[in-house]
Amino acid sequence: MSPSRDVPLRRIRLRRPTLSLDDRLRLVRKRWRLLLRLSVSTALAFFISTHLLGHSQAFFAPISAVIVIVAGAGVRARTLFELVLGVALGVLVGELLILTIGRGTWQIALVVVLTVVISTLVGIKGLALTQAANSSVLLAAVVPAANAGNPAVTRFLDAFIGGCCGLALILLVPRNPVRDIDVETQELLRRLSAVLSRCAEAMRLADADLAEKALAEARAMQPDLQALESTAVNVTEIAKMSPMRWKQRDHLDLYVGAVRDLDNAIRDARVLARRTAAMLRHGESAPADMHRAIDCLARAVEIFADDLSEHDDFAEAREQLVEAARIAVTALPAAMTMNSAAIAAQVRSLAADLLYASGATRDEIDLSLDFD
Repeated sequence: MSPSRDVPLRRIRLRRPTLSLDDRLRLVRKRWRLLLRLSVSTALAFFISTHLLGHSQAFFAPISAVIVIVAGAGVRARTLFELVLGVALGVLVGELLILTIGRGTWQIALVVVLTVVISTLVGIKGLALTQAANSSVLLAAVVPAANAGNPAVTRFLDAFIGGCCGLALILLVPRNPVRDIDVETQELLRRLSAVLSRCAEAMRLADADLAEKALAEARAMQPDLQALESTAVNVTEIAKMSPMRWKQRDHLDLYVGAVRDLDNAIRDARVLARRTAAMLRHGESAPADMHRAIDCLARAVEIFADDLSEHDDFAEAREQLVEAARIAVTALPAAMTMNSAAIAAQVRSLAADLLYASGATRDEIDLSLDFD
């Protein structure tokens, strides 16, 4: 018997799709802005180059529009303008190179490699990188039509027009910056509330392991916080650039201004969870009602999240934050430990951070949190 017969044959199974048809349809609906941008910008760019400028091979106009829209999503204003000019200049330089070395097999290989290398260095990736590589193939393979003018000039103009059309559609059909930052902010606040609730539960049950889990969850929030900071920069650029979103700038400023305070609040939550775990590991009893203070703080975070989303006045959230700090301070016994004192201090600090995020001034916070 040959060795190959000893090995059972296995069927090659294709992986099942992770998304159902309904999920894909919802994804298509969510991308309506992208679809609108792509369709209008490519058609407009082709129309201008072909019918207004009389270019007979205006394929670089719609291609450039696609590259700018796909690669320009979420980038800052300066980078977006640089992308428009960079795509056009890339076509110009590529065409001048082709005019020098000619068109052929090795020329296509050289131009594609150079395009991918340069695109990677300037940060173009994904579908936009594919489009750039396709453009370089067209550049090297398609011979300009006879009597069509200087191909370097006409193709540069086509690419520039396409880039400008893509930029115009990004500004005229922008994403909703408030919704984008709200999604990430709400998720962070939900997780912050969950961390606090778990700390309170750990105190009630005297469970150090539960407090350690809360600490791990608080630490895991840091990457999402960094992503939120990046989103805050991007949405601010959208609100500045797009006239369609100018009315949202006040609400957006509230989110952006709260990001730094949320960073401080999450740091406070980490310290609170660490101190809770240390207190319970050492067999210390949690001060009476301290768990109530932290539960109150968790509810305050949820109310703050709702008020932030609704652009409300934060009155109820502020009341809950002050009440949480009051309970924590008054719950401290006369003979307090270092851990219990630190926990009360972190509850007060976290309440102060969220009060800052709600727009309260330092004097207002000092007055509200002075329980002496």
